[in-house]
Amino acid sequence: MSSAQNGSLSGVETRLLNGRCECGTVRYRVTDEFRYAMNCHCSRCRAATGSAFKAMAGIEREKLELTAGEDLLLIHGEDVLNDTRCARCGSLLYSVVRDGEYVHLALGSLVDDPSIRPTHHIFVGSKAPWYEITDDLPQFEEHAR
Repeated sequence: MSSAQNGSLSGVETRLLNGRCECGTVRYRVTDEFRYAMNCHCSRCRAATGSAFKAMAGIEREKLELTAGEDLLLIHGEDVLNDTRCARCGSLLYSVVRDGEYVHLALGSLVDDPSIRPTHHIFVGSKAPWYEITDDLPQFEEHAR
């Protein structure tokens, strides 16, 4: 059962998705208006997630609203470029990118099912050597063109 709901973050009625960290201390809502979604295999994303890649979706920063635990965020980096985690359990929630204008939301932190799916793999030139990509999504050595 999905807990997605309709709501308004910007005065326009839209579908809202809920997300949280593993321990539930940090919670957020985000509009289901992602601009893009991908799997990033760069060494930074692999280190941040502790996995073969980071499944993420990009959206304007103002469309993400923290609803609980804002005082327990662990921010690694600067205000305009960082990885944001729960300080209690360490879950990666999102990365602030593109001069602070966007967030790359870790899709695994969503409770609700977004309407977008990853459409490609990036930085496959530096992917983990032990991981084999087995889907048919386009692959890019670095950023998508």
